[in-house]
Amino acid sequence: MKILKFGGTSVGSAKAMRALIAIVGEQIDNGIKPVVVVSAMSGVTDRLLATGRKASEQDKTYLEDINALRQLHFDTARELIADIRQNGLNVILDEYFSELEHVLDGVCRVRELSARTSDTVVSLGERLSATILAAAFQDANRKAMYTDARQIITTNENFGFAGVDEKQTHEKINQYFADHDTLCVVTGFIGSSKQGETTTLGRGGSDYTAAILAAALSAEELEIWTDVDGVMTADPRKVKRAFPLPNLSYEEAMELSHFGAKIIYPPTILPAMRKGIPIIIRNTFNPTHAGTRISKQAEPTGAIIKGISSIDKVALLTIQGSGMIGVTGVSRRLFGALASASANVILISQASSEHSISFAVSPEDAVKAQRAVEQEFELELMAKQVNGVEIENDLSIIAVVGENMKRTPGIAGKLFSAMGSNGINVAAIAQGSSELNISLVTGHKDLTKALNVIHDAFFLSDVHDVHVFVVGTGTIGKTLLQQIIQQHKTLLSEMSLNVRVAGISNSRKMLLDAEGIELLEWENQLNGGEQAAIDKFVQQMIALNLPNSIFVDCTASGDVPAHYQTVLSASIPLVTPNKVACSGEYETYRNLKQTAAKQNTKFLYETNVGAGLPVISTLNDLIKSGDKVTKVEAVLSGTLNFIFNNLSKEVSFSKVVKMAKDQGYSEPDPRIDLSGKDVARKILILARECGTPMEFDEVLIANFLPEHVNKAESMEEFWSELLKADEYFENMRAKLALDQKKLKYVAVFENGKAFTELREVSPANPLYNLEGKDNIVLYTTARYNEQPLIVRGAGAGAEVTAAGVFADIIRIAR
Repeated sequence: MKILKFGGTSVGSAKAMRALIAIVGEQIDNGIKPVVVVSAMSGVTDRLLATGRKASEQDKTYLEDINALRQLHFDTARELIADIRQNGLNVILDEYFSELEHVLDGVCRVRELSARTSDTVVSLGERLSATILAAAFQDANRKAMYTDARQIITTNENFGFAGVDEKQTHEKINQYFADHDTLCVVTGFIGSSKQGETTTLGRGGSDYTAAILAAALSAEELEIWTDVDGVMTADPRKVKRAFPLPNLSYEEAMELSHFGAKIIYPPTILPAMRKGIPIIIRNTFNPTHAGTRISKQAEPTGAIIKGISSIDKVALLTIQGSGMIGVTGVSRRLFGALASASANVILISQASSEHSISFAVSPEDAVKAQRAVEQEFELELMAKQVNGVEIENDLSIIAVVGENMKRTPGIAGKLFSAMGSNGINVAAIAQGSSELNISLVTGHKDLTKALNVIHDAFFLSDVHDVHVFVVGTGTIGKTLLQQIIQQHKTLLSEMSLNVRVAGISNSRKMLLDAEGIELLEWENQLNGGEQAAIDKFVQQMIALNLPNSIFVDCTASGDVPAHYQTVLSASIPLVTPNKVACSGEYETYRNLKQTAAKQNTKFLYETNVGAGLPVISTLNDLIKSGDKVTKVEAVLSGTLNFIFNNLSKEVSFSKVVKMAKDQGYSEPDPRIDLSGKDVARKILILARECGTPMEFDEVLIANFLPEHVNKAESMEEFWSELLKADEYFENMRAKLALDQKKLKYVAVFENGKAFTELREVSPANPLYNLEGKDNIVLYTTARYNEQPLIVRGAGAGAEVTAAGVFADIIRIAR
């Protein structure tokens, strides 16, 4: 014999019921004797409860709700069953709804919906669905009968969550099925007290009904049919890549269900476990899938953990005080008071010092739990030996479950490292002595993010999602997006990284999509986006609260860096080639670095100095390893190096500047590069990285342009004056050529001072052979004293700068 339980979605429509009938029919044809247990049609229990509340409030629209429920069930019956058989069924359904109207009329008159009456009202859901389904089996030429569980399940009078009298119930079940050999369609969820009053077994109680039947009848298996392919590694509504588990032990299933896994009602497991009856979770809408098998000994899967479950809303209460330390009986008094108040405790966490105890309850129980505890410890509160009980609301519980966690080192480290790196705060922690479960309490707003982060951290999914938000679609931003497109498959296949661009903004439009923007169409999509506003973009990014988010500023704007503090404070890593923040006021630079450190997040700006070159990271590695930097000497403008390298008798200064602009090596306004201020900002950043609290106006900047060029006010005037300077630069070049020297615009930091200069260098100088648009940085340190450490390579151009930004993104993602 098998017990087959079908949930609300499995009887939620005529189409679903037909699928159910086919599943049961196939088992009968294969020689299996099934018993079918059903829930109410999907959503009906909630609708009945809402209707009852309306009646208690004398809201007459409850009558409209009854009519809507009537219509739903009559329409379903009409679609399922031939006209010739409908009359008898309709009479029964009419009797049910007459009963409902009569009960709710009384509720409306007395203005009260008691727990006893509520059980009577909600029992209609299962009675209706089982009655219709039994008739549908008969219409499909399957002998079947309706079985009211109130005839066979005896409970106490704890209405709403009744306890089962196991001995009497088992006797009734065995007697009933000895007398009835046909297919029974049993109402789940409901029972009756010894006085014959209708009771319910708690929300989800239809599973429990099925388990009671399985245990009483020593069934071969208990199959629970629902709308997913088994017990999932996490809630698929919150974790998109959650997948079904092939098997679980009873203990694992119990832990997962206790902490919110909706697929199975927690009390269901115990009756099956006592009898060693396997529980199979299967999908009514995908019956060929094997589902999840729950048994005494689950087969090893190789995974460290089996699943992650969660309880959406809890309140955390904390009692603390010096009067608790070393005092015997504090825990007994605390939990005795909570039991007396009927406040169910979900999780407990106690400090080793015994100074405080935290416990989680449902939000509805929080206030009464607080009052009960404060009443119990009234004397200690008056003597100030114990503080008042604090309540923290809007919290959730996450439980990480798996038998392989036992004696496996590093589980907690991996768990909390993943949480911390995503800025998710943990309010309380609990671990059972069985090492089967690590539970933690976190903010409800972070629940979905935390579940995805943990799911990825334990490799329950084979791909690690990274959510990138790009501001700036100029040359660098556009190139970065193109590089992400080009490298997407490689990152996916070789590094299991799925880089999703979840937000793009420029000065005109912005677009955010939690599922990821289709990058092949990003320009068209962005054009159809909403009006751009950087403050709104940042706030929406934070509100999305996606795991592994990275903010990328590809602008040269001063407006975007004004929001860096907000981004980092939200524990979102930040990558930027924009030098404004790091070369602005020292206080801003320091605060950003401190915020990143405090939030345990990354603030990477490698491309501020050397485009794609590892200039800052190399410097930081030297300092972290204990080396002392005595001098930094560098050519830090790929643009200026390109200009001076290509200056020749045939190519005048004005012409080579125009070439740099046309080829995208210079800023759109070349005066920014020629002023030397960009180089000054870069050496300032390196000085600050060396630990010197320097401001921009402390950098001495060498101006090499003739005065008449500097005085040009418009771009047109600038180009005109630059032509007049060609002779000046040609004379300079010709003289240097005779001496076999070259011009290099050099930045230096030494002895706490920073400056730039246009330097004449000879062939013996390491700067002499610097070609094209390359940059070079020479670090003279205590270790590299005789020969400086040299970093050299391309230092200008969108490709290398975007590649440097991309490298920082990957560095964070890994």
